[in-house]
Amino acid sequence: MWNSNGITIGNESIVGQYPRAIFVSTNNTVYATNQEDKTILIWHEESVNPTKIISGNFTEPYSLFVTLNGDIYIDDGEGNGRVQKWSAESNIFVTVMNVNSSCDGLFVDINNTLYCSMYYYHQVVERSLNDSVMTSNRVAAGTGIRGSASNQLDGPRGIFVDVNLDLYVADCENNRVQLFQSEESNGIIVAGSGSRNSTITLFCPSGIVLDAEKYLYIVDYSYHRIVGSGLNGFRCLVGCYGEGSQSNQLTLPLSFSFDYSGNIFVTDQYNHRIQKFFLMKDSFAVSFNQPKFCPTAMWNSNGITIGNESIVGQYPRAIFVSTNNTVYATNQEDKTILIWHEESVNPTKIISGNFTEPYSLFVTLNGDIYIDDGEENGQVQRWIAETNTFVIVMIVNSPCSGLFVDISNTLYCSTSVNHQVVKRSLNDSVMTSNRVAAGTGIRGSASNQLDGPRGIFVDVNLDLYVADCGNNRVQLFQSGESNGITAAGSFTYPPTNFLNCPNAIVLDAEKYLYIVDSYTHRIIGSSLNGFRCLVGCYGEGLQSNQLDGPFSLSFGRSGNIFVTDQSNHRIQKFQYIEESCENKKQKTIIADESQASDEFRTELLNS
Repeated sequence: MWNSNGITIGNESIVGQYPRAIFVSTNNTVYATNQEDKTILIWHEESVNPTKIISGNFTEPYSLFVTLNGDIYIDDGEGNGRVQKWSAESNIFVTVMNVNSSCDGLFVDINNTLYCSMYYYHQVVERSLNDSVMTSNRVAAGTGIRGSASNQLDGPRGIFVDVNLDLYVADCENNRVQLFQSEESNGIIVAGSGSRNSTITLFCPSGIVLDAEKYLYIVDYSYHRIVGSGLNGFRCLVGCYGEGSQSNQLTLPLSFSFDYSGNIFVTDQYNHRIQKFFLMKDSFAVSFNQPKFCPTAMWNSNGITIGNESIVGQYPRAIFVSTNNTVYATNQEDKTILIWHEESVNPTKIISGNFTEPYSLFVTLNGDIYIDDGEENGQVQRWIAETNTFVIVMIVNSPCSGLFVDISNTLYCSTSVNHQVVKRSLNDSVMTSNRVAAGTGIRGSASNQLDGPRGIFVDVNLDLYVADCGNNRVQLFQSGESNGITAAGSFTYPPTNFLNCPNAIVLDAEKYLYIVDSYTHRIIGSSLNGFRCLVGCYGEGLQSNQLDGPFSLSFGRSGNIFVTDQSNHRIQKFQYIEESCENKKQKTIIADESQASDEFRTELLNS
């Protein structure tokens, strides 16, 4: 996953108008062109401005390619009918290929063969750079006649050749990507129009990269975005908010490249800039504990009070436990956030704020705290750990019974009064209007409706789970879907445990559900054999094995359950019994937070 907001590393004053070509080498050197000045621009590492500028005699280059030794191949077909090579050793340009049109794509494969994609001639040609004498080019793909047959192309642009010498072509005007296996003249459609496993529609693909796992990354030119394939088909990666000039938008992007860290560099042509989109290395790291239990996991039925009324005040609601076992809760009477570190008996830090009767809070990996302040002030506040200050991050018109920040840095608020879940990207520096994540805003029990939603949970696939209190069910809204699926409670088949106002929900590492069922005063959990009561299984009350109107829950790192026992004015901790799992290897473990860096591995072009 990439940050949806790009940063501009080259504006019009640097790259000129309509930048086209870009290439990033394995040592994170960025190469681009300024076609107005007839220059090649070079940035080293994280330099703000180009550290080297090479002047040449080329006309409106569409593409460039850099080999391991630093030689630069640049398109000069528009006016001069050639491809030039700038030799790093001699600092001079030489002609290495004769062409009769511009090369919308250039590539040098592992055999030192140079490929040129000719948009106007509907063909990809190649020639061996090992031949000292300039010989005639050979056809790599396309008949030279525009068409959509398997051996034809229509306006080919970006190209990629893998280690097997298979050629991938962004077949722009056919709205597809064609794979020409080595020595084959007939292509296979691997993305877009006519693909057997089509999961995405393309509109003039113009650039393509293949990663180490053979997943495709495509510049979808006329849809102003970059898309990528995965196990579940294609998805939009950046430029997913429509055409425009904002930091999360692109306008007719032409080409792109990955750096060694997996960040995306793209020529945002009609915005006259080069944008860099950071790979979010913590894409799959979460700030809360997601345990994995064996099917026979049990908890001590007697809870331990870690915060009584003198500490947490009356009717405590919000609780959150981070991956380092720091406990966060609120005292709504004192307008404070209470923090316990490790196994401290009393709070080790108290943060005073100006919020009213908060229902929920959420803490991110960097220690920032998001807290509901919708009851009277119509907002969500964020306490910034670095500055120890509060700022407003979301405008709402009711309390947020549930708050959540997902892996793409989107903030969700469950508005029980409005029967809806709303969200907004925290990457947007300007406070924009909220978007609907679930619910129509009208109370109801249809699949697209909610009735008094409370706790929420968003998984790494951006699927949203909602504790739909008034409907006595848990609804699952898969990413991008407005109609929910009942995952627990009323109307499930086969029927699950009866629910009476589910109030909070957590999904574990195995996708099992843990639910605070407020009006039956208990916490239940799902497993292979359906739902079962975990704690509070002895009816409403104030004994150590009872709860009274529990509101929210969170897991500690060892699998212990922390719950706000609202009407008993206390926070209870129920200890996980490790011996309940016969196979000790199955005992509680927390989902690995370091896996994100392995989720994306680029096959770098000149590796």
